[in-house]
Amino acid sequence: MNRVPSFQRDTAVESSDLHQESQGATQKKVLIGLIGDCGATVPAHQAIPIALQLAADAAGLEVKLQWVPTEEVRSVARVSAYDGLWCVPASPYQNMEGALLAIQYARESGLPFLGTCGGFQHAVIEYARNVLGWADAEHAETAPDAIRPVIAPLACALVEATGTVRFFPNSRIAKAYGTGEATERYRCSYGLNPAFQAALVSGPLRAAADDATGETRAVELDAHPFFVATLFQPERAALEGQLPPLVAAFVYACASDAAQRLQASSSVIPKGRGLGE
Repeated sequence: MNRVPSFQRDTAVESSDLHQESQGATQKKVLIGLIGDCGATVPAHQAIPIALQLAADAAGLEVKLQWVPTEEVRSVARVSAYDGLWCVPASPYQNMEGALLAIQYARESGLPFLGTCGGFQHAVIEYARNVLGWADAEHAETAPDAIRPVIAPLACALVEATGTVRFFPNSRIAKAYGTGEATERYRCSYGLNPAFQAALVSGPLRAAADDATGETRAVELDAHPFFVATLFQPERAALEGQLPPLVAAFVYACASDAAQRLQASSSVIPKGRGLGE
């Protein structure tokens, strides 16, 4: 992926009804883009709409979602109208570069971002390429002969597995859960390569959770309104009727950020946020 200029979000907003109601510290209506290739049989994809609705109900918000196939992400114009982006499980994606571009936009523009499973993996790759300057950073599943596979096979695959995740003190994810650990679900065989871990999470990207093996299971970005990625799939708790704490925190961050933009742009003629136009 070629490096591109840093993205700055337009302070003006679209004139759609999704960007016109603000009360207190949060906007009451938010639009979330789901970056990934929707599969009806993928458990995480079944869970995400339920998880978002549970979070919306708990916060008294109206949350709308739109699937954004990775093949459609050719410029940031495709993702710049959302109040938050969630890069979802089920990779390899049809267009890896599209997923990386969406993640880069969220990271550089300060747009709230959540990545789960494949979203975690690609958030790490995007950071390695565009922050650390590792142009050869790759995913071992799609580039098995890569010189720098920052995402590599796990020592023990976590396909349809559950396990205890330990949250690091004062991390955003620990605050979201309100506890030091939780039992979470996985469906993955690839994770952060320990050979590159020290360089990858020394800051501003930092490890936020691990498990009993000591391997990183979540990362966060410093000085960002909300940028969290997990190797596990917290959304799947929604299939059992449980509100996933991290999804609730993400939705609240989206609403708060949208309200701040709306307030800041109240005197600006609406013109959208299409930076790629």
